[in-house]
Parts: sequence; structure tokens; C-alpha cells
Amino acid sequence: MTEVQSRGYPNGVGAGTGLSGDARGGHHPAFGPSTITPGDPRYQSMLRGTNHRFAGSPDYVRVVTSTEQVVDAVNEAVASGRRIAVRSGGHGLENFIANPEVKVLLDVSEMTAVYYDSGRRAFAIESGAMLGHVFRVLFKGWGVTVPAGMCPDVGVGGHFAGGGFGPLSRSLGAVVDYLYAVEVVVVGEDGTARVVVATREEDDPHRELWWAHTGGGGGNFGVVTRYWVRTPDATSSDPAELLPKAPAATRTGMAIWSWDGLTEESFTTLLRNFGTWCENNSAPGTPQANVFPYFHGTHHSTPPGLAVGGLVDDGVDGAEELMTAFLTEVGEGVGAPPMMSFQDVQPWLYAAAYPGYGDPGNPGVRRFKIKAAYLRKGYTDRQIAAIHRHFRAEEYNPTQLLLVGYGGQVNTVAPDATATAQRDSILKAAYLGAWASEGEDETNIARMRDLFADVYAHSGGVPVPDDVSDGAYINYPDSDLADPELNTSGVPWHTLYYKDNYPRLQQVKKRYDPTNQFRHSLSIRLPE
Repeated sequence: MTEVQSRGYPNGVGAGTGLSGDARGGHHPAFGPSTITPGDPRYQSMLRGTNHRFAGSPDYVRVVTSTEQVVDAVNEAVASGRRIAVRSGGHGLENFIANPEVKVLLDVSEMTAVYYDSGRRAFAIESGAMLGHVFRVLFKGWGVTVPAGMCPDVGVGGHFAGGGFGPLSRSLGAVVDYLYAVEVVVVGEDGTARVVVATREEDDPHRELWWAHTGGGGGNFGVVTRYWVRTPDATSSDPAELLPKAPAATRTGMAIWSWDGLTEESFTTLLRNFGTWCENNSAPGTPQANVFPYFHGTHHSTPPGLAVGGLVDDGVDGAEELMTAFLTEVGEGVGAPPMMSFQDVQPWLYAAAYPGYGDPGNPGVRRFKIKAAYLRKGYTDRQIAAIHRHFRAEEYNPTQLLLVGYGGQVNTVAPDATATAQRDSILKAAYLGAWASEGEDETNIARMRDLFADVYAHSGGVPVPDDVSDGAYINYPDSDLADPELNTSGVPWHTLYYKDNYPRLQQVKKRYDPTNQFRHSLSIRLPE
């Protein structure tokens, strides 16, 4: 593929696409670049993402609406010696962007175009587009979709690069399994920015840069400005046949148990049943792989209690029976009936537009901490006992445990085929705390750390790959994993996230960001 120095687009972005004008069919950016400095009344509104624990203080915020503007912004920042960071949807919950060392915040959130590129025979998605917008455009235009996440205000910029997944991943795979190409603004040894388009084609000289964006995480190699997606084995020239068909409707099932009716034995049975169901029903291509299961638990003082639920394409044969069997098996032997159990069917786009945790409905709850792990099996009884002990503690704990189904079609891809190395897990775990007051930060983070350390006490306080765990998910970043006082396993953070793929990612870093312009506390390090 073509590299272009400084200004201009590589072939296939502005040319050879079958589009008039620029790559979006004659559409021109409504504004930009826009430079917002501390004296500007807009400045304070630009400093925070979803997590209000962190607020930056950059010299300026540059809002861009085209790849050309990104190139100019990066060249300017590098020439002035200012550290640069990039924000799309703002859902990164660690302090990667709102960091005191960041002097230029590059905001790509207005780069939102989603369109069919006939030149590449793939759908182009700009990195500032939010998932809800992507789902709507693909669905309304062609009736297709990608197996991305279910929170509509997450930006694709980091979600795709980190190996995003969603309710359709068990049946369709991870979103990166559909990544055909990526456009990245990188900085060479001479400090000059250039545009590189890297594809999955075997003869592409930049294929390794494509590979690094299939799970290597955001903020590592340059500024992603555009992705192209297409089903790997698709041969048609009809855009409606180049991505999976979106469901017509989604069936939701849920059962909720009140803490008041649960003993420790009941809790253990419920959580063990959930893990066992996932162990037995995560083989690719099976009817059960169409079900996206989840478990949500909170401290006993927090209503409504413990929830087990699932989503399934209602067009799948026997969808209702699959959901009923799932809920029945997970509730078997719990010893207390759920206080509520139901199934509901909604048009698919309604389900895809679920507001998600990024918009909790309470404007005061904007302080977060997240920890995460992959599971190859359900929790052991010792781990379940640790979770129960924290959730039943007299002292309030804001930590929520969310287990979501994984595996299925995801696990048909080799660990080194993409940068997403975890390809035999069946669950992802998120330990998420949310609160409103800055004064609660220290106490609540300590509570989360205590729970996480207890669950993984057998492996140095972190999910070291073994027969149950398989490391951590970079899109739920946790800088604690790089702290030797909190990670006493002797296994480095980068092994937990990337396993054997890390040295290869380092070589990509060396080639495309040799001066380490793009970095944060969990970024890919240059090889020594």
C-alpha cells in the first residue's frame, strides 16, 4: 500500500473509490481544524472523557475532521516537542488521555463517516464514529452489521484496535476478524508524519501494522483515522453481502434473584451453574453459541440483586427454547426462585442502541475504576467464596461483577493470526466500580483492589494464564497490572494482555513509532 508524506491521501481513500469529491462522496468537513486553548470557554468541556476521575490540562485541544488535518496536527505537535494523545469516544477508563504529561489532545470524535468504499470493496468507518452510529448506518443502508460492543457511545477508534467484541461475537467472531484495512498517521525517525494504509493482504508491505491493530490496543503506533471492514472470505461485489446480515430482532431473557433469599450455598450454585453452562455451550457453530450470556452481581445492599441474562438473534431456529434452557439450567438447584424472570423481543436496532454503562443515567456517577480478566472455565469454588465474601461484607462495596459470554466463533482463529491472543476463553470478567465523589476515590479503589487480589490470590493477585484464567483484556485497561506491589505474580503486564504476541507488537512499534511519540502507562514499549 501507499505511504504519503505529510498532506494528501493514499490511493483508495480519495481516489479509486468510485466516489466523487472526497472519500465521503463530495461531503466536506463542517469545520476544522478547531484549536481550543485554556482561555477558550470551550476548554473545560474538552478535558474529561467518561471517567471524571481524570481531567487533563493540555496546552490545547485540536479537533480534527479529516486525515489531512490529523497529519498537520501531529507534525505541529512533534515539531514543538509536545506529547500528544488521541481521543475518539472517550471511554478509556484509565489515565491515558487526561494525563498531565499530555500537552496536545487530538480529538477525532467528529470524524464519523461510515460508507461503502467500492475501490476496496469494504465498508470504511472513520475512527471517531460511535458504535451506535455505525450500527445504524450499516443497518439502514445495507442490512448488515459487525460483531462490536453494545454501548452505542463508544468510539470505534480504540474499540476496534483493542479487539472489540459484542453480543454477536459468539456466533460471528471478534470485530477484528472482519478488519480488512486501517489508515494510520505515523511518525518516522525524522519526526515527520505520514499516512499509511495497511491491509490484511499477504503481499502488503504494511501488513504488520494491520495486524497490530487487530488487538494491540489504542495509543500505541499512531493515530487511526479510518478502518475498513469486510468478511474475510466474501467474494461478492454487492455491499449487502460483504458483512454479516444483522438480525431482524433480538430476544432478551433475564432472571433476577434478590440477595434476601440467597444463602452462600445458593450464590455458589448460581455462579457455578453459570460458569458450567458456558463451559458446556461455547463450541463454535452450535445452536447455543448464538446465545450471549451474562451474569451481573453487586454488593448485597445494592438493588436489585443478582441478574443472569442473555441475548439471542430471534431469527435463529428455536431462539425461545434456547433462552429458556439457558435460564433454567443456570437456576437449577439454587434453592430460591428468582423474584423476576422474563423474555422479551425487540427490533434489532433497538437492542443495538442500548444505552450501556457509559451513560448510567445518573449524571453524578462519573468516577470509575475497572479491572478485567479472561476465563477459560468458570470460577473455582474458592474464587466464588471470595466474591461472595466481598459482596456480603457489612461495609458497602461499590464493585460490580459483570461476566459476559465469549468463545464460540472467536475461538476458531489462531492466537497469532491477530494481535488478540486469547482465543480459547469462554468468558470475560469486568470488575467495575462507579461512584460520584472525589472524596470516595481512595476508599473505593482500595475495595476493588482487595476483591481482585482475593479472587486471584493463588496467582499473585492477577489473572495469570492457567487452566481457569487467561490474562486480561486491553480494552478494559488496568494500570495496576504494571505495579509490582499489586501484581506479585512475576508475570509482566504485557504478558497478561498480549501473551506471546508482545515481541511482535514491539517490532511493529519500532518500525512505525521509532521515537515513541504515542505512549501511555500500558503502551507497547520499544524493544531494547
